[in-house]
Amino acid sequence: MSDCGCEKARKDLEEYLRREICSTEHSDIREHLDNCPECRDEALVASTLTEVVARACKETAPAELRTQVLVQLRKVQATHH
Repeated sequence: MSDCGCEKARKDLEEYLRREICSTEHSDIREHLDNCPECRDEALVASTLTEVVARACKETAPAELRTQVLVQLRKVQATHH
């Protein structure tokens, strides 16, 4: 396989991290990341950010906040009916 280059690796980084590209492209990008510290650092930042956001989305909102949001939603719904 050939090194895909920085431009290609960065353009397809999100799809690579989510494994949404074909295995050949995935291998090419993996090879590039293995040999390019700058792109590897960018991939690490993107991967870490994705993990932090995913973890935060799994947390439950505090009960008081949920109640406040529901109250506001009901007010908006009441004015639109």
